Amino acid sequence: MARSEVVELTVDGPYGPRTVRVSNPDRVYFPQLGVTKVDVVRYFLAVGAGIDAALRERPTMLERWPSGVVPGAKLTVWKGDGGDAFYQRRRPRGAPDWVHTVAVAGDGPSDEVLCPTEPAFAVWAANLGTLRFHTWPARRPDLDHPDELRVDLDPQPGTTFGDTVRVATELRSLLVEFGIEGFPKTSGGRGVHVYVPILPRWTVPDVRRAVIALGRELVARMPHLVTLNWWRRERGERIFLDYNQMTGTIASAYSIRPTPRALVSAPLGWDELAAAVPEDFNVVTMPARFASVGDLHAGLAGQRHSIAALLELADRQERDGAGGELPRLPAAAARPWNR
Repeated sequence: MARSEVVELTVDGPYGPRTVRVSNPDRVYFPQLGVTKVDVVRYFLAVGAGIDAALRERPTMLERWPSGVVPGAKLTVWKGDGGDAFYQRRRPRGAPDWVHTVAVAGDGPSDEVLCPTEPAFAVWAANLGTLRFHTWPARRPDLDHPDELRVDLDPQPGTTFGDTVRVATELRSLLVEFGIEGFPKTSGGRGVHVYVPILPRWTVPDVRRAVIALGRELVARMPHLVTLNWWRRERGERIFLDYNQMTGTIASAYSIRPTPRALVSAPLGWDELAAAVPEDFNVVTMPARFASVGDLHAGLAGQRHSIAALLELADRQERDGAGGELPRLPAAAARPWNR
């Protein structure tokens, strides 16, 4: 049978159907699974409502692997750096007119960064080889006030996914004490991300400070399992709560990790987290799961929490001598689209 050179897919959305052309659909992207480029595109189509909700109206940077995740493939910062994969923040030449951007201010002049507005965006980006979508925690038109507080639990060498789940479970209890609901997802590896929908009233530094307050309380409760130490050599065999993720981007729900098994960042219910196995969620299994359970992060859109009590916790910690500033990301790393 002749190999197909182009496949056309129709994606429904709020502005009518869009036709997305998929070039080189038979190119193998994940050799271990036999997953091709069109399989990846169809995966994003299958989880369309979920990935659209995760991306819509947010400045988004694409992580593109146009040749697939082949042995020896190298990820570099930007196209032209000599790698097989790269990041892209700007609208590429020839993009459809429904692919929009938003002005993001940084250290210099404003930059026009990709800003998804409909389900077809993820399918279009997948045709470019995009596996992961790195999103800002705020939406246009108010990028200075996040609508999500994000906690990144990053397991260090010597720890397990089970250790991360223990910390995430304690985090949930802590949030409940403040009348706040969090929504967990796998990172696509051994990590766990917990998203909290918040009122867009506070600045990025304010929300970062609230995350640090949560982290300090977790360290007080689980000192042998949780750390806020920025320097790797000081973290030990503990779960690092990466508070600086609030000042940058994070891989969205349903993004695909560029590993041989094509694991994805999967939203989970709290009741299934303890028994979850990250390897169970990949581009092959997620479409059926999504068809069965839907988007478990849909609740993010239905509520907004105040972080005032968390900022009061930060004040108390500082009065008690447990506060103080923690190391920050360099500005270029915090907003990588300004590089």
